[in-house]
Order: sequence, then C-alpha cells, then structure tokens
Amino acid sequence: MPPADRALLAAVWDDDADAVRAAIDAGADIETRDEHRRTPLLIAAIGDHVAAAGALVAAGADPDAQDDREDSPWLVTGVTGSVRMMRTLLPAGPDLTLRNRFGGIALIPAAERGHVAYVRALLRETDIDVDHVNRLGWTALLEAVILGDGGRAHQEIVELLVTGGATPHLPDGDGVTALEHAERRGFTRIAGLLRAVR
Repeated sequence: MPPADRALLAAVWDDDADAVRAAIDAGADIETRDEHRRTPLLIAAIGDHVAAAGALVAAGADPDAQDDREDSPWLVTGVTGSVRMMRTLLPAGPDLTLRNRFGGIALIPAAERGHVAYVRALLRETDIDVDHVNRLGWTALLEAVILGDGGRAHQEIVELLVTGGATPHLPDGDGVTALEHAERRGFTRIAGLLRAVR
C-alpha cells in the first residue's frame, strides 16, 4: 500500500479531518481497501469518526462501497445507529436500496437493535422503503418484534414504523404477522399498538 494510502487510513482511525485532507492532497486513493476490502469511509462509519467521514465525503468518497461482508458506509449506520454519521453521509447520495448480506436495507438492523433516534431520523429525512423485505422474509417492523426485546425502545420503533407507513399486517415468510409474533412473545404494549392499526 502506498504511504499516502497508509497515512489516510491512520488519519481515519484517529478521526483527524486535517490529516485526512493532507493525505488526499498527497495523492492518497480515497477508495483504497484494507485486507477486508473496507474503504476509509467504511472504517470511519464503523468507528463513528464523523470528522474524518465529513472530509472523505467532501472529497467524493463512495457511501455505497461494500466490503467482503457486504457492509457499506451507509449500511453500517443502521447497525451503529449513528444519526450524526447518517447525516454526514446523506449529502453523498447513498443508495437507500443497497442491501446487506441478509438482503436488508439500513432501516432493518436499526429497528432490530432499538436505535430509536436513528429510525426516527431516517423516516423523516429519507424516502427509504419502510416495507422492504429481507432474505429472511422480514420487514423492519417484523424484525423489531421478532428480534427485539419488547421494551420501550422497540415499542417506540414499532410506533414510528407504523406511523411512517409500514404495513402492520404484512406477514413473514411463514405467514405470521408482527401482531401474532408480539402476542406469542407476550409483548402486550406492542400487540396493542399493532391491534389499534388493523
């Protein structure tokens, strides 16, 4: 790897925007890849290094470049739940339909992990497909119920998804709806929310 590329990666790890710009000025490739095919912008997104990411976006870095696990800078924001990183990447025009290795879009892992602020911001600030179905046959709503813990964060996410246009009675691949999953798991509050919009 050329010295300028190494300097760029080090600057990203340090979240040093000035050093990122200096490395780029020295000829670093903003799309250079590490041993896992991660770009500097993906590394920044994973570490929530917003300053470095901002400098990379300004230089034209690709928010959709996927690594050997099919993660991309944009998709990773759904995993980390970082609203700041999401907003840093939006000006780069990320592909909202880009899919991870499970066939899901950024909204689905965010819903599963209980990232309330991220789900709220994503629904308000983008036109992401709230009813996208992944390879497991699950939407964000289904995943929030099936893999969530039924607590306050997941209750709020279910409410956000439903008010954001999610189809509440869309079943999974086995024909089971989010309401039925909620009832089976004893998620009384979530079941009540879903029953109210039937």
